Amino acid sequence: MESVSKNPRTKVAKYPSKNPNRQSTPIAKPNHQTNEFPSHLDTQNVSSTARTLCNLLTRTSPQEIDSALSSSGIHPSEECVHEVLKLSYNYPSSAIKFFRWAGRLRKHSAHAWNLMVDLLGRNQLFEPMWDAVRTMKQEGVLSLPTFVSVFQSYCMAGRVNEAVMSFDVMDRYDVEKNVVAVNSLLSAICREENQTSAGVEFLEKVKGKVDLDGDSFAILLEGWEKEGNPAKAKSTFGEMVIRVGWSRDNVAAYDAFLMTLLQALQFDEVVTFLKVLKDNDCFPGLKFFTNALDVLVKRNDALHAIPLWDVMVVSGLLPNLIMYNAMIGLLCNNGEIDHAFRLLDEMVLHGAFPDSLTYNMIFECLVKNKRVRETERFFAEMIKNEWLPTGSNCAVAIEMLFDCDDPDAALEIWSHMVETHVGVLEVSANILLIGLCKLGRLSEVRRFAEEMLDKRIVIYESTMTKLKEVFRKDGRSARDRFDTLYRRWKAQVKL
Repeated sequence: MESVSKNPRTKVAKYPSKNPNRQSTPIAKPNHQTNEFPSHLDTQNVSSTARTLCNLLTRTSPQEIDSALSSSGIHPSEECVHEVLKLSYNYPSSAIKFFRWAGRLRKHSAHAWNLMVDLLGRNQLFEPMWDAVRTMKQEGVLSLPTFVSVFQSYCMAGRVNEAVMSFDVMDRYDVEKNVVAVNSLLSAICREENQTSAGVEFLEKVKGKVDLDGDSFAILLEGWEKEGNPAKAKSTFGEMVIRVGWSRDNVAAYDAFLMTLLQALQFDEVVTFLKVLKDNDCFPGLKFFTNALDVLVKRNDALHAIPLWDVMVVSGLLPNLIMYNAMIGLLCNNGEIDHAFRLLDEMVLHGAFPDSLTYNMIFECLVKNKRVRETERFFAEMIKNEWLPTGSNCAVAIEMLFDCDDPDAALEIWSHMVETHVGVLEVSANILLIGLCKLGRLSEVRRFAEEMLDKRIVIYESTMTKLKEVFRKDGRSARDRFDTLYRRWKAQVKL
């Protein structure tokens, strides 16, 4: 690379036939228009020698950099040269002078040359970049990574056609146009906004000359996912199956394809293609299932979540506790209590142990659906496993059990609440008193009310009003007992 390593003003030869660099950009001034590149000022753990050289390059006037470097007394190591180049992308003109000076002290490594090509390309200095490529060929250090950098620089500059031209001339530089090269250019193209169609066009040119692999189609499918184009994704997916067949290794492609359908809310299509994948012993990855479950939970869609979950488990992927809780919550919200119990039973086998949230979601669902006997049994299981129902769940359970003529179970829950100090007791306490009162069990009402006042549990005025009505209908003796209770309640309210 004469013009970079020795004389930056040397005029370079024209690029052969298909020339991807028609512009000539001066390299004298630093790149002040972007802050995307790291510098020695905002990077930690910069070696002292590299920091000294970076300070010299950024603080010395361009005309004096050569003499300043020569008089610095520094003889940078190969690693130091790499470090300085990585931190000099914002100052391409100074970086070129440094590269030229360091090259006189020791022969540059292939990595140093690649860094220089990348630095020039990212600053859209394409003619000097190609000059460097030609010199690398002469030095015998040119390889595919160099062209990968060229592809990326052109695509980032919005010059996809010139990136493709660069691929076309690789063989002139004795670099093989293999599937890795194809995928590297394809990735650079599809990484840019709305360029997946250009990627497809490029693939059409080369697919008869290079054997494509799953990664080739995964890159396109990721592009369609980013652009949200399910129709094009289906077309690409179909071609992938024809050209490379089914393989468990193509997880990235399956993930991207199914995510495109999911984002388009084509849930029936997702389930259909999941079954097709399963029939061919292929599956997407855990990332897809996590994202899909999140979408379906937000939409409260248990219909599509159940088959999706079953395919995930069959694939051998192990859901974690968060995923189990999300699914169980979705099932409970839709009254799918039997499915919820199935997941509760299997989760321990998959290494995910239920927690308080797991148990409380199922308990709440049982109560909501008035499954009295199952509520009793599940409450006993919760106590056995030391996962207590929340205070709010206890309250609705007590109310449901009174409404369903099972007061003894309600009293059992209340006793456990008092013993274990579960949450705030006042809501459950008032529900309990009213429930017993409706059943005419006034002696128990008075006993529990006295205990509640002893524990300074708040009894609502509305509750006392209802008790008063029932007690006064039960004769003078009951009325006197209530009056005694009422005076004590009133005294506590005034405190």
